[in-house]
Amino acid sequence: MDRHPPSAAVPLPLLAFVLFLSFACLVSPASDYITTLVYRGCATQSFVDPSGVYSQALSALFASLVSQSTKSRFYQTSSGTTLTSITGLFQCRGDLSPYDCYNCVSRLPVLSGKLCGRTIASRVQLYGCYMLYQVAGFPDVSGMEMLYKTCGGSNVVGTGFEERRDTAFSVLESGIVTGHGFYAGSYESVYVLGQCEGDVGDSDCGECVKSAVQKAQVECGSAINGQVYLQKCFVSYSYYPDGVPQRQTSLSSSTPSSESSHGGGSMGSGSNTAKTAAIMLGGAAGVGFLVICLLFAKGLLKKRDDF
Repeated sequence: MDRHPPSAAVPLPLLAFVLFLSFACLVSPASDYITTLVYRGCATQSFVDPSGVYSQALSALFASLVSQSTKSRFYQTSSGTTLTSITGLFQCRGDLSPYDCYNCVSRLPVLSGKLCGRTIASRVQLYGCYMLYQVAGFPDVSGMEMLYKTCGGSNVVGTGFEERRDTAFSVLESGIVTGHGFYAGSYESVYVLGQCEGDVGDSDCGECVKSAVQKAQVECGSAINGQVYLQKCFVSYSYYPDGVPQRQTSLSSSTPSSESSHGGGSMGSGSNTAKTAAIMLGGAAGVGFLVICLLFAKGLLKKRDDF
């Protein structure tokens, strides 16, 4: 005769904990980093919208942009009527996976509302992506106009940092053209990354990045890390005396010869053997973690039944 009474239904709190634990094991470790806010730019004027037509157009625009972020790293569209037209776009870093691109872009509509309210134009930049919109007739600005810059850290005298950084910048300037708008790589412990807006041609992209590099050299001087964002492109660099950390290299598909990554707008571009292997290993690791989580959950339930 079985000495144990029939097992009761699993309590809802315990089931919720098990499901949370299983999900937590599969969350991308890069998510927190790529969704960190860099800057935001908001127009000073808000919508005059008593009938709600602009709000409807903006909501439809956001929905369209987010839905496309699983298919492409760059997308531009418009919403509304001729009189209430709103144009917008998003762009993800060229080395983000479809999941990370969507995870990044899907946060931007809410952030835009929180940071800017219902202004007639807005741009919110995270580390992994950005989104912008503007009403028809909003003044255009030069693609070379600087929107934001930040510099940090101090150069250690005698390390040769500036020479290394400038060499890395030279590699970036050529790589951004051959990479059709995106480049990420490292040179002697200096990690550099650059990207142009998806509708910018290779030649104009090269000129934009060259301008951003010059601004970084002037604005940041001997600072060991910096970011410069222009209207149509951005560059960033960081010096790591002990070597570029895994967090950076894991976001970029590198090859031993060039230590670089290239990527375009389509999710299918820039694929190579290294990236395929990384995806396979990542998938295997994810399945392994899920199995461990489920075994742990099974153990919890068994212990409960034994009492």
